[in-house]
Amino acid sequence: MNRLLLLSGLLLCVLSTSCIPHKDIVYLQEKSASSDSTQVMVQQQKPYRIQVNDILNIRIKVLDQDNVTIFNPVGDGDLGASNAERAYFDGFMVDLHGNIRIPELGRINVLGYTTEAIEELVKEKLLEEQFKETANIFITVKLAGLRFTVNGEVGAPGSITLFQNRVNIFEAIANSGEIDLTGNRKEVQIIRQYPQGQQIHTIDLTDKNVMNSPFYYIQPNDIIYVKPLKQKTWGTGTTGRETLTTIISILSLLTTTILLINRT
Repeated sequence: MNRLLLLSGLLLCVLSTSCIPHKDIVYLQEKSASSDSTQVMVQQQKPYRIQVNDILNIRIKVLDQDNVTIFNPVGDGDLGASNAERAYFDGFMVDLHGNIRIPELGRINVLGYTTEAIEELVKEKLLEEQFKETANIFITVKLAGLRFTVNGEVGAPGSITLFQNRVNIFEAIANSGEIDLTGNRKEVQIIRQYPQGQQIHTIDLTDKNVMNSPFYYIQPNDIIYVKPLKQKTWGTGTTGRETLTTIISILSLLTTTILLINRT
């Protein structure tokens, strides 16, 4: 009986650590010394600079719109295509050398430029080669959707395209089915593309200071990876009820085994 009590005590100590603590699943906690719950978190996001494989949507408008039909896609192709497919075929993809190819204007290098800078660049080209100031050229340049990938402990892993100018990490994860209970919210990794290659950054979603992070807003082609918690591999349950059920099952098995051994 003493052995049974000892084993039971050890088992309870081990399994009590298998539950996932409440603090590990709550977002945006106050972890600093400040107690001001009304503190406003201000994120000064730097303008995004165009990278290789980005797709740009460029629209050119002038007084006589018939003169720019060659620049703007007609859009009467596959009417059943999704927005992402239309953006892919109608947009201007940045090649490996950082160039886009526009009809009549040829190749233009846009690598490292902001969309506002590209608008001015295209306008200058058009004024030099195609139009006069009196044409009242108006140009808009946007990313043809913000595409990112979410993998790991989420409800619906995969690649997603959102047609928004800005998407924060919480919006990105919400669109992938939310983080599972067994996902590590404290060490979410973001694999980001840079001109010199890819880099891995780690953020803590349980800390409200994540809103001040330069990685709070995702960028095109980001890969978000949510690692599993250790509790997932232990197989003892992630909630108190699951752990209690496991404890009762193991104790019942131990009791039955000891009783059988004592009878023999």
